Amino acid sequence: MNSEDQLSFAELGLAAPVLKVLDEIGYETPSPIQAASIPHLLEGKDLLGIAQTGTGKTAAFSLPLLSRLNLKSRKTQLLILAPTRELAIQVAEACQTYARNLPDFHVLPIYGGQAYDTQLRQLKRGAQVVVGTPGRVMDHMRRGSLKLDHLEALVLDEADEMLRMGFIDDVEWVLEHTPDTRQIALFSATMPTQIKKVAENHLNDPAEVRIKAKTATATTITQKYLRVSGHHKLDALTRILEMQTFDAMLIFVRTKSATVELAEKLAARGYAAEALNGDISQQLRERTIDKLKRGQIDILIATDVVARGLDVERISHVLNYDIPYDTESYIHRIGRTGRAGREGEAILFVSPREQRMLKAIERATRQKIDGMQLPSTDDINEKRVQRFVDRISDAIDSQDLDFYRNLLTEYQQEHDADPIVIASALAHLLQGETPLLMKDEPRPPRQNREERDGRNKRAPKGMSTKAKPLKDNPEVEMKRYLIQVGHEHGVAPKNIVGAIANEADLDANFIGSIEIFDDCSTVDLPSGMPKAVVQQLSRAVVCGQRLNIRVASSDGGKGRGRSHRGKKGGGKDGGKPRNRPNRNKKDSKKSKES
Repeated sequence: MNSEDQLSFAELGLAAPVLKVLDEIGYETPSPIQAASIPHLLEGKDLLGIAQTGTGKTAAFSLPLLSRLNLKSRKTQLLILAPTRELAIQVAEACQTYARNLPDFHVLPIYGGQAYDTQLRQLKRGAQVVVGTPGRVMDHMRRGSLKLDHLEALVLDEADEMLRMGFIDDVEWVLEHTPDTRQIALFSATMPTQIKKVAENHLNDPAEVRIKAKTATATTITQKYLRVSGHHKLDALTRILEMQTFDAMLIFVRTKSATVELAEKLAARGYAAEALNGDISQQLRERTIDKLKRGQIDILIATDVVARGLDVERISHVLNYDIPYDTESYIHRIGRTGRAGREGEAILFVSPREQRMLKAIERATRQKIDGMQLPSTDDINEKRVQRFVDRISDAIDSQDLDFYRNLLTEYQQEHDADPIVIASALAHLLQGETPLLMKDEPRPPRQNREERDGRNKRAPKGMSTKAKPLKDNPEVEMKRYLIQVGHEHGVAPKNIVGAIANEADLDANFIGSIEIFDDCSTVDLPSGMPKAVVQQLSRAVVCGQRLNIRVASSDGGKGRGRSHRGKKGGGKDGGKPRNRPNRNKKDSKKSKES
């Protein structure tokens, strides 16, 4: 561990309210990029940071720049450009968390696919920090709704990704229309020629920080991940503990308070578990680790720092209950198992919103992490029954049962009871009040979910469901999709293009004809899109409506959506939509918002 790893956040000079939050959420020591970047950004220097996703970049720029805000003014002082809607939201949420002790603080994410009127109202109220995608930021600057006269700092996050997605011209335009006095921090995983030119043209004598992510993970460690949301984690953990055969397990959480809370919940469920965090004295820490070594406890719940250097041969499993803040922490965590050639298993809990970090971990470790299935109720019950039967066999093989045999023989003769009934009663007494078998949670029937959705999945009757070929790419096979947003929701073609380009990571030039009807629309997209991408698009929200995208089908359904028509009949096609998108180059470029 180098000297930078030993620094505390307090030694870096961050504002007291920010430091207080870091202590509350369990940040104990800065990652290498944070230790190297924060002092430069606090001094007001421009910064060029070369580091992979997952190294802690968001905190590296947001902590120092939030520390310097003038909270007496609602003018925009910090602008952060991000390549995608998803990243913009994540960065805005991180800023909100880090600044929760700053009075009258406001952060605003702005991105394509979201209604302009909402963003206009929020911009009018004012926000010290704006996080946005290049296209939408540029649109608001042109409209005059985003004013940057008081801008103190500008951050370009994942600059190489913005280049890859075709936003670099928009980024250049934004940079050229900001005050010359603003501070710039540019972060990029790689340094292609165009990004280097941006840095040379716009950064003033920048400090340069290069962080090489560690990629060494033991080949003896089997890595898996489970997709699970926060409030389901405890149930998932207890199911895994029931099914996994482990000697000792190390469970990582983010905060000190979470170590105690989880240890208490596991102990209440009958597991020998204890907490290990930075508030525990060195003497108690050593005593706890000694208990783990001697088998007096089987599960240790810890934060990152206190577990560094921990080498206990019994640790067969590491479980990341909370995903780490950076990839280096992940490597340190799972390195507590699989040591000295021994086999180990690492399990990572990942919520749907943490997919980017999962991908970053895979890139950093250069290993594919396979998904795992949560053990079913039947799996759990089968395991419980087997354990129960094994306990009976062990008792028969290893215990002196003469006393109980004589006692039960007398009972059986006195009461003329069936021996199996007697054994069943004893099994019930042994099990106690806790049922041996787990019961399935009741689930709502499928038709109820469809009724709650309340939307017809077919195109309006008579609507054409045949996709048109792309003008510039006629060789690409297209398919027509139906989406549940239309004129009554205030949607425009550019809203649809922006949302799809961002959510599907699809160039706007490959989004074909769009037809907007009263309460639905059709859009032509390349055929053969992966199922996962279609599912992601289905959850996307445009103008306050979920897209609920489906392949357009005209199999006789009446359909809720009706095309806007002047007179009854409306022509052979069931009426033309009010507006057809202008697919010229100008609108296409403007709509390419993430």
